[in-house]
Amino acid sequence: MEAALVTVATGVLKPVLGKLATLLGDEYKRFKGVRKEIRSLTHELAAMEAFLLKMSEEEEDLNVQDKVWMNEVRELSYDMEDAIDDFMQSVGDKEEKPDGFIDKIKSSLGKLGNMKARHRIGKEIQDLKKQIIEVGDRNARYKGREIFSKAVNVTVDPRALAIFEHASKLVGIDEPKAELIKLLTDKDGVASTQQQVKMVSIVGSGGMGKTTLANQVYQELKEKFKCKAFISVSRNPDMTNILRTLLSEVGCQDYADTEAGSIQQLIRKITDYLAEKRYIIVIDDIWDVKTWDVIKCAFPMTRCGGVIITTTRLSDVARSCHSSIGGHIYNIRPLNMEHSRQLFHRRLFSSEEDCPSSLVKVSNQILEKCDGLPLAIIAIAGLLANTGRSEHLWNQVKDSIGRALERNPNVEVMIKILSLSYFDLPPHLKTCLLYLSIFPEDSIIEKKTLISRWIAEGFIQKEGIYTAYEVGVRCFNELINRSLIQPVKKDDYRGKSCRVHDIILDFIVSKSIEENFVTFAGVPSLTTVTQGKVRRLSMQVEGKGDSILPMSPILSHVRSFNVFRNRVNIHSTMEFRHLRVVDFNDSLLENHHLANVGRLLQLRYLSIYMTAVSELPEQIGHLQCLEMLDIRYTMVSELPASIVNLGKLAHLLLGSEDTCVKFPDGIAKMQALETLDEVDASKQSYNFLQGLGRLKNLRKLHIDYHDVAQEDKEVIASSLGKLCTQNLCSLTMRGNDDDDFLLNTWCTSPPLNLRKLVIWGCIFPKVPHWVGSLVNLQKLRLHVGKEIRHEDICILGALPALLTLGLKGMQKQPSCEDGRLAVSGEAGFRCLRKFKYWRWGDRMDLMFTAKCMPKLEKLKIIFYRHAQDEAPIIPAFDFGIENLSRLTTFKCHLGCRPMATRTFDAVKASLDRVVRAHPNHLTVIFSYPLRKSDMTYTFHDCYMRSQD
Repeated sequence: MEAALVTVATGVLKPVLGKLATLLGDEYKRFKGVRKEIRSLTHELAAMEAFLLKMSEEEEDLNVQDKVWMNEVRELSYDMEDAIDDFMQSVGDKEEKPDGFIDKIKSSLGKLGNMKARHRIGKEIQDLKKQIIEVGDRNARYKGREIFSKAVNVTVDPRALAIFEHASKLVGIDEPKAELIKLLTDKDGVASTQQQVKMVSIVGSGGMGKTTLANQVYQELKEKFKCKAFISVSRNPDMTNILRTLLSEVGCQDYADTEAGSIQQLIRKITDYLAEKRYIIVIDDIWDVKTWDVIKCAFPMTRCGGVIITTTRLSDVARSCHSSIGGHIYNIRPLNMEHSRQLFHRRLFSSEEDCPSSLVKVSNQILEKCDGLPLAIIAIAGLLANTGRSEHLWNQVKDSIGRALERNPNVEVMIKILSLSYFDLPPHLKTCLLYLSIFPEDSIIEKKTLISRWIAEGFIQKEGIYTAYEVGVRCFNELINRSLIQPVKKDDYRGKSCRVHDIILDFIVSKSIEENFVTFAGVPSLTTVTQGKVRRLSMQVEGKGDSILPMSPILSHVRSFNVFRNRVNIHSTMEFRHLRVVDFNDSLLENHHLANVGRLLQLRYLSIYMTAVSELPEQIGHLQCLEMLDIRYTMVSELPASIVNLGKLAHLLLGSEDTCVKFPDGIAKMQALETLDEVDASKQSYNFLQGLGRLKNLRKLHIDYHDVAQEDKEVIASSLGKLCTQNLCSLTMRGNDDDDFLLNTWCTSPPLNLRKLVIWGCIFPKVPHWVGSLVNLQKLRLHVGKEIRHEDICILGALPALLTLGLKGMQKQPSCEDGRLAVSGEAGFRCLRKFKYWRWGDRMDLMFTAKCMPKLEKLKIIFYRHAQDEAPIIPAFDFGIENLSRLTTFKCHLGCRPMATRTFDAVKASLDRVVRAHPNHLTVIFSYPLRKSDMTYTFHDCYMRSQD
């Protein structure tokens, strides 16, 4: 049976209906006394479930009585599922015939237990039915309602991604940027040296672009100062960590992870370091005067000249900043109509497309109601992007905004617009969005773990040929489409993540509390005290001591337990038999904390990511419902033998750079596995490597096969061959430099189903011909040991679905007269969006000619030399960047040695000339090693992504 859906509106009514149907099946036919009650309860709940779904689509206009009734039914649904789960757990589906005296005694005791369970479930079902009927009678509001139809879009709109990649949030930035620079510099544009310190405090509501503006000014001025830092404070600051980070940035050394003493000692260190130095420091997102009163003590009033920029949402904080140091308060202004229209149209229409004439009038009316608020414009554009281009539908949206504005004419305007976007979501997406409130402010949330959580909670399910994870990807993409979450990419070859804008997070936190969807503990500003039952608990702990679970709420029915960033007394949580999700991400967790984990028989998701756990208990094999296990960056080196008994485990994430995990034999029993991440083949047995090929449902595999014997390589090749003919679509491998066994393996039977192929370590003499057969491939990374040839370019360019290419070339052997290989329009690459190229030495061996790579948006070139080489790297940048017509971002990294100032200036000037010749307004990032970190230079006239 497919997993049933859980929503914030209907609770777990749908799963309850599925489980009641199971109780009516043949397995439980011996419980005759309660079958009539179950049937009656099923009919009542089915009617309620359908009605609740209708009501949820009109949630914004519900009266108080409707909301109370919905809450009561939802809470009862949770209680019903807990009761049914307890009953199913206490009785077996089958009764085996006893054999022998002892077995007969055990059987008799078992029957007695079943009788007690039968009596208990009968009484509970009668009680629950009575409560349901009472709730329904009290409300007596069963009537049909009109449903507002909505268009659904489940594919990623590239314009939604562009809202974060291009200048959408920087529309109208030039004028306020110039004003601030004028306030902070002398008449000649040079940062002041005549006054001790100049300061500006930028104030405005959330989403107005304060951080963006501050960052633009910082990028413009920072090269004129000896010391510089950009520090974010946020709502619940850890002052010790903030001051350590500040010391690290101004001192260009890593103090962030060291024990640096008290706050007073840190302030003294910063003050001493900045004395007699020119500095520019941005303190972003200050929420209270008390925080500023601590931070300001670190800034000496040096005569050498300094600049301080603060941002805040609160006028009293801005006034405090002004009164303590002097300077200016800058009230950030909303966008004018011209800039609002520019931002709005970029989200909805492509560069070659104008706003249809039928929508011009209503578009202007919508923008007038958004009142120049950038976040509001982005949110409402995200809503319209998923609505048909009909004047009637757009007018409906416009009228909805109008009602919101009339009720809340001031600060509440933007919240009402966010509410409109929220209420427009279908029930499953509302639930997925509210679930993000579990995570602390400024969290970077990994896509694959988030989707696994959604699945474990029952928010999404398998649909037809699509797995639950693939459905989850569609939900993730749609939330991006609607600009409700922001995509984040860690680097070019790691999975996507996301973050939630502070304003949207505030909104969904308040909704989660209102719906008793999430309960917060550990952070004073979020901690909630409820007399009801806690369903999902988010422990956002501050400080170093143990934090005890709150005592006032009822915790015995917690289904999701989440601990962030610190130590928590969790001994009692193992008694919570209804837990579905347990996440101890980056917490101070040790082996004994997991001693009773085998009792959590409903557990679907378990993460001990980045904890001190070194051993999993054998009892983990009891978790027959477990679907996701994340033990990355732990100290676990060997899995218990019982792990192979986890018949529903679909996603297993393990290993790190320092720790390799050994599997027990029997991997072939784990037929539910879809994801197996970071397998070190050198630690595994022959039986494991052989059994790997029998995992028919495996879709994603990351395997490291360096330092394995030749016979093991043959087994690996055989297993990979089997997997690639089944469901495997993503394969990441790491091997030795001279490993080429894949050439022979896939020459006759290439992995045609692969959509992603990343090969590290293994150096191919040329691009293998079988690569040209991978017609479904979207992402590829290869290392070619010799020069890149024309034939290689032709093979890669002909791949019809290729979106991302990483290519590493080593030797310098000229392929044409000028020493460079031309990449022409005839080479193909019709879909390629990202190209990352490693080049040994200081000369680019490719030349981009006219009309090549017509859709390429991002280009990164890495030039490498041996660290001991004395000759400086000064690459020539005339390799045809101007011919890449869609290019928006160009990154250049020079390694492996620090660079002299003169060399840096030469490279910068050379790069500057080429970039200014490009027809697009490029984002340019130029970096090279400096001490233990990277120094990054970004051209002043380039767009920087908004941070606010």
